[in-house]
Amino acid sequence: MTPATPSPPRILLVEDDTASRAFMSIAVAALPAEVVEASGCAQALVQAGGDAPFDLWLVDARLGDGDGITLLSALRARHPGVPALAHTASHDPVVHDALREAGFAGVVTKPVTAIALREAVRAALGNVAIEWNDAAALAALNRNQAHVEGLRKLFLDELPGQRDTVLSALRRGDREEALPMLHRLRASCGFVGASRLADAVKLLEEDPGDAEALARFDAAVGALL
Repeated sequence: MTPATPSPPRILLVEDDTASRAFMSIAVAALPAEVVEASGCAQALVQAGGDAPFDLWLVDARLGDGDGITLLSALRARHPGVPALAHTASHDPVVHDALREAGFAGVVTKPVTAIALREAVRAALGNVAIEWNDAAALAALNRNQAHVEGLRKLFLDELPGQRDTVLSALRRGDREEALPMLHRLRASCGFVGASRLADAVKLLEEDPGDAEALARFDAAVGALL
């Protein structure tokens, strides 16, 4: 039987642009994660003052009522130790360095794809496990938990062989063998709620020759086995 999935991480998203906030919220929620939104510094401090702790702060570097560095300082004064990730439209390395020096674990440059945003959030969360998306799996299988667990067992039984096939094919440059397997694997990920692996497979399908995408795929498989 598949082990019980831990509660999804709770993330505070601070973004003053309505469209960007909606996009980022949907993208991060698919990890899965619980996303609490704030449109500025004042609202973020109110949200962070509740009883339920956050696992990550995802903070815009420039806000209508302040800036990300000042907000991070205020949040850390109340809740030390919570990791934080900055997001900004600036490509200036000086800006990025200043954000990291202020205590942000990383910087996401906007516009950003949903996959890249989730990868950055996973990296910032560190030891918070996000492997199975139970909500997606249950929706795909008519909310039958027994079916989800049974299909996950089959999925995990076949996964090592599928990984070996993909890695072997791509390392010898045989995309024609690897791509059909990746396509089938991504479909299977949707049924069992393997969200992280699905993202990694999609990246590898888009660029089968990319060494980083191949490493992400291998790591995502390893996290499930």
